[in-house]
Amino acid sequence: MPTTKQMEKQNHSMVSEFILLGLTEFRELQLCLFLFFSIIYVVTVLGNLMIIFVVKLDPQLHSPMYFLLANLSFIDMSLASFATPKMICNLISEYKAISYKGCMAQMFFLHLLGGSEMMLLVAMAIDRFIAICKPLHYKNVMNHHVCIGLALFSWTTGFVHTMSQMVFTMTLPFCGPNVVDSFFCDLPRVIRLACTDTYILELLVIAFSGLLALFCFTFLFISYSIILITVQRRSSTRSSKALSTLSTHIIVVVLFFGPCIFIYIWPFSKISIDKILSVFYTIFTPLLNPIIYTFRNKDMRKAIRKIKKKHVSPRSTF
Repeated sequence: MPTTKQMEKQNHSMVSEFILLGLTEFRELQLCLFLFFSIIYVVTVLGNLMIIFVVKLDPQLHSPMYFLLANLSFIDMSLASFATPKMICNLISEYKAISYKGCMAQMFFLHLLGGSEMMLLVAMAIDRFIAICKPLHYKNVMNHHVCIGLALFSWTTGFVHTMSQMVFTMTLPFCGPNVVDSFFCDLPRVIRLACTDTYILELLVIAFSGLLALFCFTFLFISYSIILITVQRRSSTRSSKALSTLSTHIIVVVLFFGPCIFIYIWPFSKISIDKILSVFYTIFTPLLNPIIYTFRNKDMRKAIRKIKKKHVSPRSTF
């Protein structure tokens, strides 16, 4: 005879997979999106890899700002890869399913990378604050050990952030509906499929994700406001270069935090715009970062030309 615990386990058996509805049900549009996002993904990976290798190869870029930028590119490349390849495959697949473990992995890496990027953007703001507001102390404060410490702190924050939510999510019983109205396993949508009351967990999602994003954005807003005021008081020659660098950082911050804050302030709304915003911060933002930092940064453009001239031009002469 089965025990009470075995009967409860059978009644609340775990689902083995989730069905991802994706972005659209129209077949013709799916094929167009397959080609479009395939190109976007390849360009994103190559663009971020280029930044990492350029920073590594050019000694002129061996500074705290570019060290943090290379880390940002690595996170962006990973953020674009946690769900995009699966989404691209599903666009041409009849059966759009993901395993239970694969779904949990997507949610884990999304919040790991998202939390890490938030804190890394804070670290980049601290770097710019010291460089512009305390220039005489910059080399002593922002040394090699501090840079590594900031990068490790960013990853640690991301890990704590994702574990604080995944510990509860992994214990939820999924025994009924398994259809996720998104192109990846989005935490707010997945936990609503659990066969139990998830009201408390929904509040935790808002607390851990929404408040983290809001706190970081507020810190960045205040920091860059102080920096901009300081820059305006400086001479025009120095301020022009500083403003160019700051505008680049501010654009990246707005592009990343805007969709995140909207999604996690209203995480359980039925508005379809959150799906569009999810596409933006998981696919388009990692693409825009290398474009912005490459075309708006004189040092990066100079380094790319130097490396191209050194490694490409000699071969063309043969």
